[in-house]
Amino acid sequence: MKALCIGDLALDVVALLRTEITYGSDTQAHISTHGGGTGGNVATWLGANKVPVFLVTRVGKDTAGDALVRELDAFGVEHNTEAIEGIHTGVVISLVDGKGERTMFPDSGANAGLSLKDLPSLDDISVAYISGYSFLNPRSRPGVLEMAGEIHKRSIPIVFDPASVGSMNFRGKDGLDEMLHVTDVMILNQSEAEFLSGVTGTEKALTELLKKVPCVVIKTGANGAIAQSRDGNVVSIPAHPADVKDTTGAGDAFAAGFIATWMKSRDLSSALTNATRYAAECVAIIGARPQVAP
Repeated sequence: MKALCIGDLALDVVALLRTEITYGSDTQAHISTHGGGTGGNVATWLGANKVPVFLVTRVGKDTAGDALVRELDAFGVEHNTEAIEGIHTGVVISLVDGKGERTMFPDSGANAGLSLKDLPSLDDISVAYISGYSFLNPRSRPGVLEMAGEIHKRSIPIVFDPASVGSMNFRGKDGLDEMLHVTDVMILNQSEAEFLSGVTGTEKALTELLKKVPCVVIKTGANGAIAQSRDGNVVSIPAHPADVKDTTGAGDAFAAGFIATWMKSRDLSSALTNATRYAAECVAIIGARPQVAP
């Protein structure tokens, strides 16, 4: 059984702020660089936990792209990553405050322009994860929808994360219904769920979103997660205990943990439990990737 991930691969520049931002002057911070991008994050969390995975993504023909591809190899992530001439590898700047909360500044760079030709053979794929950041990118959206259509034709379940409210507000939601039409599981946080459903409250949002997709998973931060399939009861679990240092990538780790279990058992309770475990591991470290490559 192998998972397919479609999404961005990027260099994360993480700044842990030591004080409040002093605009127009200096602000003390601890700065580090890490592999990032939603697609790359989900794929490496799967790879680090010995789940076979293939990543569809792109990088620029530069030193950052070279380093990110080597990291994929170290995690055992399969890929056919194309290095694009004349454009830089994607970069995400993440500002992390004293409580571990992050604010992100993404630049998709070479990730833009994914197309059907990037899709590998689907013969051994059991589940596909698609990042909303790739879907929302206007240069990638047609290609992502084509890939999703091909995956759906093969009756391979699609797990879709629609991305942040900020990105949806900026890019718009054009084509979202077309994407949701082929989605089997949607994973999103509470603010995203309320934004897409148009209602306030987690359970109300869950009810509305189930009208669009067969299964909905809503992350509720420190409160854990809640999920439901159309033909099942609501499943709710608490968050896994964690020493929070940096929340960057926690949602991606959550998605990987969910997929790792759900692709084998289709059991929501055990999938949510594994998802919160992965997320707890992620927030306890700096950066969005597993700490040590195997």
